[in-house]
Amino acid sequence: MAGSSAETERKQTGFHQENVRRRARYVLVFLILIAALAAITVLNITIGNVSISGKDILRILFLRSGDQTEVNIIWLIRLPRVTMAFLLGGALALAGFLLQTFFENPIAGPFVLGISSGAKMVVAVVMILMLDHMQTVSSWTLVAAAFAGALLITAFILMISRRVHHMASLLVSGIMVGYICSAVSEFVITFAEDSDIVNLHGWSQGSFSGMSWANVGTAAVIVLAATAAAFCLSKPISAFQMGEKYAQSMGVNIRTFRIALILLSSVLAAAVTAFAGPISFVGIAVPILIKKALGTARPLVVIPGTFLGGAVFCMACDLIARTAFAPTELNISTVTAVFGAPVVILTMISRQKSFRD
Repeated sequence: MAGSSAETERKQTGFHQENVRRRARYVLVFLILIAALAAITVLNITIGNVSISGKDILRILFLRSGDQTEVNIIWLIRLPRVTMAFLLGGALALAGFLLQTFFENPIAGPFVLGISSGAKMVVAVVMILMLDHMQTVSSWTLVAAAFAGALLITAFILMISRRVHHMASLLVSGIMVGYICSAVSEFVITFAEDSDIVNLHGWSQGSFSGMSWANVGTAAVIVLAATAAAFCLSKPISAFQMGEKYAQSMGVNIRTFRIALILLSSVLAAAVTAFAGPISFVGIAVPILIKKALGTARPLVVIPGTFLGGAVFCMACDLIARTAFAPTELNISTVTAVFGAPVVILTMISRQKSFRD
């Protein structure tokens, strides 16, 4: 009895120590993400084509006083842009995590599956049609159009998934659908008014430029509401990760749960596409990196971590896009692809090795 009691105590002690190490790892990762977020925010505000001293930036931020041109640069250009990169980067990464959960594959994402391209196509059509009759198109209209396009392509991908059971074939189908939607978008943009073509081309390639506080407000309502809803699904997601039968035994309504995942991922991807155009690889690479950094796939930890990671990733890529070849600005997808694509390639290689083993 004494030996059995000592063994039980050792197991409890080992479990407690493992729990402490796991929590310490979570805290460390989140502290690194928060520190990176703060540093990149400062860099995005201070670095630009117009040089503004640190003292002037502090005065502008806290007192909103100083040279009016510099005040406008900080408050009307740089701050809305960095805030939008934060919101949309987090939204895109979270959409990728939800799609990876739905398809049970780490290579699934809004861009690869063609969902972003479908949203882009419908937004482009709506913008061309509406700009012929009015000067501007409201943010809510663009989001609604993007959501319709995202749902349209998602429904098509789900139809294909019933006939194609191999994930590689499904991903190839999504990529082909994305190319078709992009071709339609470019065809539509060709017939836009000359004054709109430049902005439409920039948006269609992905960009955080030209953001306003009105855009930020609309995006914040949509993204934060969808993120809160996704966080509320943490327990069902955790059960679903253990297998569909296990989730059902835990009382999860699989049909309703799947619909919720698709709707939330579509809303998040639509918000990104409506305001910044399609952005590649963030939705795949960031969830993979965050899960590896945390050493877990627990949604309660991964969801906020993925959002923060996506925000940091997009803000850093946007900073590079703005400054690498200033005053020429790169499309955001150009930069995200450079850093995100290698993560996807390495993930596919590692999965292939695990299958062989």
